[in-house]
Parts: sequence; C-alpha cells; structure tokens
Amino acid sequence: MRESGERNGSFTLVVCGIGQLATLHSVILGPRKGPEMSLIGLMRGQAVAIHNGIIVQVADEKDVLDDHRLQSTTQILDVGGRLVTPGLIDAHTHFIFAGQRADEFEEKIRGVSYLEIAARGGGIKRTVRDTTATSANDLIKLGRQRLDRYLEMGVTTVEVKSGYGLSLEHELRMLKIAQTLNEIHPVDVVSTLLAAHEIPEKMSKEEYLRLVVDTIIPRVAELNLADFCDVFCERGVFSIEESELILNKGLEYGLVPKIHADQIHNTGASRLGVKVGAVSVDHADHIDQAGIQQLAESNTVAVLLPGCNFFMGLDSRAPARSMIDQGVAVALATDFNPGSCMTQNIQLIMTMGCVQFRMTPAEVLTAVTTNAAHAIGRAHDRGRIQCGFQADMTVFDVNDIRELVYHFGALHTWKTIKHGLVCWERTQ
Repeated sequence: MRESGERNGSFTLVVCGIGQLATLHSVILGPRKGPEMSLIGLMRGQAVAIHNGIIVQVADEKDVLDDHRLQSTTQILDVGGRLVTPGLIDAHTHFIFAGQRADEFEEKIRGVSYLEIAARGGGIKRTVRDTTATSANDLIKLGRQRLDRYLEMGVTTVEVKSGYGLSLEHELRMLKIAQTLNEIHPVDVVSTLLAAHEIPEKMSKEEYLRLVVDTIIPRVAELNLADFCDVFCERGVFSIEESELILNKGLEYGLVPKIHADQIHNTGASRLGVKVGAVSVDHADHIDQAGIQQLAESNTVAVLLPGCNFFMGLDSRAPARSMIDQGVAVALATDFNPGSCMTQNIQLIMTMGCVQFRMTPAEVLTAVTTNAAHAIGRAHDRGRIQCGFQADMTVFDVNDIRELVYHFGALHTWKTIKHGLVCWERTQ
C-alpha cells in the first residue's frame, strides 16, 4: 500500500518501526457492517507521516524515510515493532459528575435492583444532587483528571452526555463544562444533551417534559452547546411517545438523535431510533428481531456497553454476534458513569466484546475506532489512519492485535498521539 496526501509541507512527525499497523482504511462511506467489520487494514513494514496534525502519507517505511518532505526538524518516532491503531474513541460516557455510589454497588450485589434504588431517590437522582452541589471549577478539575486517564487508555475522542443537571441552569452548566474541557484538553470532547435522563425531584413528568421540549432544547441549540439529543427511553422514565416527541424537537433545532434503547426492557426504542434517523441506539440489551432487522437496513450504529451488564451483575446482554451477522453496524463504549459502569478502561471493554459478545479482535477494534466515530458524527476525520485524517493514533506495547484483548486487565498503551503530538507516554 502507498497513500500520499496533497500537502507539500515538511513532515512534522514520522511514526516508523511499526510491527502491525491497523489502518482501518476504507472507501466505505457509512459504518462497517457484517464482514466489513473484520477488514481493519492490518499491515507490516509501513510508516505514517504527519504534517501539522494531519496524516499525509502512509507507505512503505523506506519510501517515507526517503521522502524529500522529511527534514532535519522532523520528529522520528520509532515504536520498536509495536502495534499502532487509530486513536480509540469512547462513544458513550457520562464522565462529568461528582460523588460516588459505592454503597449502591454493594446493595446490587446483595440483590437490590437498579429500579428499586432509583425509586427511593438513589441512582441518577443521587448523582444529580451531588453534581449540582459541586462548583463548576471542581467539576472541570474532575473532568480534566478523567480525560488524562482517557489518554492513558489510548482514547483520543470522547462523547459525554449531560443529564446530571435536570434543570435548565444545570443542564446548560454541564454542557458548558464539556465545552470548556474540549477547549483546554487534548482529548476531543463531543457533547450530547441528555436532559431526558430522569424525572427531577419535585416535578411531575408532564412538567419536566414541557421544560425539556419548550425550553432546554431550544436554549441548548441557541448556545450551540451540543451536537446530539439523547433520551432514556425506558419503563418508569420516558415512553416511546415521549421519547419521539423529545427527539423530534431536538431534530427541529438541529440536534441529531441518539437514544438509550431497550436497556432494561424491550420497549421498541431501537426501532424508534431508526425511525427518527438516530446516529446511534445505545445498550440494546433487550432488542427484538424486528429492531435488529431495521438497524441492519439503516446506517444507525448500535453502541453496545458490555461493561454495564458486567458491573450490574446482569445475565442479559445485547445479541451482538447475531446483530453483526445480520448486518448491524456495532460500536463498543464504556458507558463510564458512577452508577452502572464505573470504569474508563476501554481496553477491558474490548476484551468483554470478545468474551461476552463473541466478537473477533478485528471486529472489536472496528467497534472502538471507525464505527465509534460514526456513532458520534466524526467519521469524516478520525477513526482511521489514512491521508487527510487527524493524526490520532495509539501505540500499544504488544506485537499482535490479538494480544491487546487476550491479556485482559493490563494497560497496554505505550504512547497516545493526538493531532500529531505525543500527549501521553509510559514512563516505566
């Protein structure tokens, strides 16, 4: 393979000495489905050249090192035979929050259900209280620490949802904090409005639904604080009809739909996601065959969250193998949050994808790179190592992609490159 960009400027960084290079290179416009998820462009003997944060050449190492654009000022990064992939993308998180719920974790171990805990004011409502009582500066500090941890995991782009505000003031505050973090931290932060996450205390569902539809969505759109509008469509929270109203109102204001779908019960929410043109349906643990078929016929990505089921001790899980075999585009994400999945370790999530979902290592890598990019509307410039894309790459201290998921629980990241700069590296 030889691929060279149009830019004539000198190389600012060349990554060479690569053992395996997984480019995810493709001419496919939409997300990868079925057998396409196994096509990860795995190559040897290649080098990647970067100019000012953009990939400009992917070719045989000798050709890159002999190119006239390699100058004395070019940084040469020899990765010593290690695996290089696109920067990982976590396409579903709730990482802006305060407080913790370790006691609720113990209760779940003892058999108390998520819905029982929520009914007495725990769960999401508890995190709302903790988050709204914490200053913006402290939330920014916590957010920076968590984004630093993402770099350590090899993650270069993160989606984050609001939903721990449940009022106009605090939903706006959460999204402004996300915007600030995007500006001050190397990791790109993509924002989703999830005001419809729960019903706030001291408000009826009808009152809050009107607030979301008539006030919060228009104000968020006016301030350009989010790209997406999400809703927790589930029994006891928002119904199919209410969710459709919220998502269509978001669409009216330019917010692309996402949906928490069929997580605890089969509500038909996955089918609703396809109906409204959602960029992703997330969870899908109890999706039915009709939902799978409709997803397969669309470009809506199913973002599956195996860590959530593991952490909550649930036997049910999304039928990922069947979904892929039937042509659904699948992504994986952490669902990092204090209640149902307290981890940022996307490398562990990748192993869960293999073990729990019977996905191959290649399919798993596709699920946390290019398909994850599609799930957050960023597939035009990240999720692949090819010319014209952002130079977001992760170098793993393994020689083979299979080792990345085989040796589970270990941190395999050696260096994380964002916009052509080494933003994290192992020091020992």
